[in-house]
Amino acid sequence: MTLIELDRDAPLDPEPSRRPPPWRYRHAGLLVAAVLLIALGGAVPTGGTRWRDLGTAGPVSAVEIPIQLAGGRLYTAAVDGPGRELTAWALEQPPRRLWTAQVPIGMSYDPGRGVFGSFSIRQSGDVVLLSEGFVTTAIDARDGRVRWTSPVMVTLLTGGGTGVVVERVFRPGTDYDQASGDPGPLYFSADGVPHTEPPIRTEVRGTDLATGRVVWTVTPPGSVTVDAVRGDRPAVLITASDRLTLLAGATGTTLAEVALPELNGAGPATASVVGDVALVGYQDPGRQVGYDTRTLRRLWDRPLPATSQDRADCRDVLCSGSRDGLSVLDPVTGATAWPVTGEVGLARHAGFVLETETRTGRPVRLADPRTGRDLADLSGWDEAFGAEPDGALVLRRAGAGGKQTFAAVLPGHPQPRVLGTATVDSGECAADEHHLVCREGDGMRIWAYRI
Repeated sequence: MTLIELDRDAPLDPEPSRRPPPWRYRHAGLLVAAVLLIALGGAVPTGGTRWRDLGTAGPVSAVEIPIQLAGGRLYTAAVDGPGRELTAWALEQPPRRLWTAQVPIGMSYDPGRGVFGSFSIRQSGDVVLLSEGFVTTAIDARDGRVRWTSPVMVTLLTGGGTGVVVERVFRPGTDYDQASGDPGPLYFSADGVPHTEPPIRTEVRGTDLATGRVVWTVTPPGSVTVDAVRGDRPAVLITASDRLTLLAGATGTTLAEVALPELNGAGPATASVVGDVALVGYQDPGRQVGYDTRTLRRLWDRPLPATSQDRADCRDVLCSGSRDGLSVLDPVTGATAWPVTGEVGLARHAGFVLETETRTGRPVRLADPRTGRDLADLSGWDEAFGAEPDGALVLRRAGAGGKQTFAAVLPGHPQPRVLGTATVDSGECAADEHHLVCREGDGMRIWAYRI
């Protein structure tokens, strides 16, 4: 596996003490720039870009999980009976193993198949959260010591060391007999157990990530949805059948609350958060209402199109319609900001909208999120990947002889900046704000870059 580090602090090479006057290079420089512009399909030349090979981490046994980057480190995991052996790597030259921890997984492990559920690693301060299936384990980032384990998923809040756990409490005797195959709606508990009746209440608990201690609890009746709210201060948005409630993530204090009306005698049926907009949907009649997540001010109300079986892929982008009739919405008004042409998926990266081909996943272009205007043509690249919606986006293009060319798009600068070329024998890569990782044999090779 290969890893590339985006190193903004790497020292630049010393400049020569004397250099010829710049006019001598004017014509040659223009010629080189023109050739690069043609050869790289519009990418910005590598002038001013620094990247360096940090070496290979490993050998590692991590074929069964995606590449995991968090907190400026690389994490690999291997099966160890009904658990995980998690290893943290420092992204230095050469890469250095920091620690290895034995992590309990519990019910996510299938003894018959020897596989686990979905796997992710997140970091908040000096705590690493490993989530697999429904189980979350908190690990000390300094020494790999397991601090605490939760049998249900923990939602990480931004801007503070607090997480949220949601547990639905059902009436006894409502467990669904999966062997029966009986029809009807099902309601799932936090650990994935199906029930035939909705929960009688939901327990929402704020958790100190350092200790696992519950610092606040609210218990709204019935079933609710719980979403983390973006911003410097951690906050939680709870959508119930009759109201929206915004809580302070650190204390559980109510910051704002607004009643939700009924339509044709029924409350909302769906709720979600995209960016800074809370979306509340009604089934009869089909309506969607947008609210500001921080003030709970009602922003707009629009007809909700009938659900399509061919839903569009929109990640962190407010959109409406299906793959063959997709539009990006203005978050303030709910009106169509721009129509999407062609069958593409949409995702927010580096503050822009990335369009990718639906069938192949190949990048198409970067668009202005407000107008849809072309910002960069990405049709010459094979793959695009990035960790966070507002973080860096890394591009990859295959060449002859196993050569791979990489480029980066940074927030505020939509034109790709070519980093360099390397021989990589795997197509699986991942990136964060400072690093890129690609599998290579039984290890992970690492580079550092800055622009």
